[in-house]
Amino acid sequence: MKATDLAPEGTWFKSSYSSGSEGNCLEAADLAPEVAIRDSKDKQGPALVFPRSSWAAFVTGVRASKFDADARA
Repeated sequence: MKATDLAPEGTWFKSSYSSGSEGNCLEAADLAPEVAIRDSKDKQGPALVFPRSSWAAFVTGVRASKFDADARA
């Protein structure tokens, strides 16, 4: 689904950890009870939608370095 069909432009936000200078940023929108994710370079493009619980589990894993390359070795 297109990001613009899911949420208005002011709804999308970047992580506070995102510098924005490298161009590898995701933006999220709270669509309670879901979370939408899009590529910050393609604001009109597609978005992925996840249940809030799945997104929270992913963020928890990222914070715990579960997806780091050396963690998988």
